[in-house]
Amino acid sequence: MEIISVNDPIIAVRISQYPTDRKNEFLCLGRSNVGKSSFINTIINRKNLARTSSKPGKTTTLNFYLVNNNFYIVDVPGYGYAERSKKEIEKFGIMIEEYLKQRPYLKHVFMLIDYRHKPTEDDVLMYKFLKYYNIPVTIVATKHDKVNRSLREKQDDVIKNTLNPALGDEIVNFSSVTKIGKERIYEIIENYYEK
Repeated sequence: MEIISVNDPIIAVRISQYPTDRKNEFLCLGRSNVGKSSFINTIINRKNLARTSSKPGKTTTLNFYLVNNNFYIVDVPGYGYAERSKKEIEKFGIMIEEYLKQRPYLKHVFMLIDYRHKPTEDDVLMYKFLKYYNIPVTIVATKHDKVNRSLREKQDDVIKNTLNPALGDEIVNFSSVTKIGKERIYEIIENYYEK
């Protein structure tokens, strides 16, 4: 897939602000600081359209990036960020649940986890939450380049055994440095246009 154009994001906090052009949407979510912005920038071939930050928890809205005037990559606030207030966490939870429940154009979720660590309890809960809504999920294990080759097979098993992916859901190892996994993400998106 060739990325020809990416528009500045449409920013939303409620349904009335979502795009109305009925294009397919692909949601990216994960814990704060999992590398979501780096993942999105790698996929859309831009250096910093999605803002990366050393401080987690920067995203506080739903951001819809229109790609090739054809589909949206949707970025949502990271979960599991301890420094957020209880009220903020509740607000983000409602915002994301509202989107998952009421968005017919959502085709697929890319759920990002950190390849260097065992998936957290928050990751397990989020995966189960997504499967409750019967949404197709690809588990994207970011920062793959940061794990020594000799440890990768063991880490693959830890991730698989912890999240126990449903039939049809796959785990894609990904790195914004080496670009491993990028082509597979493109293939998953393109599959929705060959049906």
